[in-house]
Amino acid sequence: MLRSACLMAVLALAAFAGQARAQAPAETRDPHAAADPRASQDPHASQDPHASPDPRAALVKLLPAGTRVDDLVPSPIPGVYQLVQGAEVSYLTADGKYYLDGNVYDMATRANLTEVLRARARVALIAAVPETQMLIFSPKNPLYTITVFTDVDCQYCRKLHGDMAELNKLGVRVRYLFYPRTGPNTESWRKAEVVWCSADRNDTLTRAKAGGQLDMNKTCGPTPVAREYALGQSLGVRGTPAIVTESGDFINGYMPPRDLLQAIKQLQLAQR
Repeated sequence: MLRSACLMAVLALAAFAGQARAQAPAETRDPHAAADPRASQDPHASQDPHASPDPRAALVKLLPAGTRVDDLVPSPIPGVYQLVQGAEVSYLTADGKYYLDGNVYDMATRANLTEVLRARARVALIAAVPETQMLIFSPKNPLYTITVFTDVDCQYCRKLHGDMAELNKLGVRVRYLFYPRTGPNTESWRKAEVVWCSADRNDTLTRAKAGGQLDMNKTCGPTPVAREYALGQSLGVRGTPAIVTESGDFINGYMPPRDLLQAIKQLQLAQR
């Protein structure tokens, strides 16, 4: 979605690349360096006529509408900027000639630097959702928390929910966000809204995932379904269940409870 749009924009507006290439490379200037406050206060302060313009001003013209100059920040690679939108990360050379879609690894540590950025973005975006807008199934003293994008009608979402008692026994706290895979104005979407509008959301979700009948006429005004669906898309959710750990790591698909716990532990250890 975003990446293909970026690629199309780069091709369609390639004429701007010549302008960007004529400007200084990224490593010659720190775009986040604080300006000298004395210069801003003195209207007669001299300006360096030979100072290089910020190449990002030309680069944003190669990207989708709405991209800001500050969205482009220096990457670990000299002469390359990184762009983070949602949890999607891409790269653009300072001369505007190359757009890169993929992972950047630190060869000394073998760390996936791009995935680190994605994980941080997932944590920040999910943290912005109040827990009052989530359906939470928790043991008394949880050891781990996962956030799960779920679809009422998804077979493996139902299988995961059927494991809830064991997951809670293992110390795993589950926070649900709605992600009806079929999109707006579909039965699965409507079921998610009905669950939200019920007096006991957790019980209604459990019955719905077990195939129980719902009162499809149930309404309660605005629901968070659309916002959570959009959030899932910005995080790169393409199927359900989509599981995000506390550290922002992504686990795509169903795993038996003990296997899931082991995966969570390994990911948590990798962050240390």
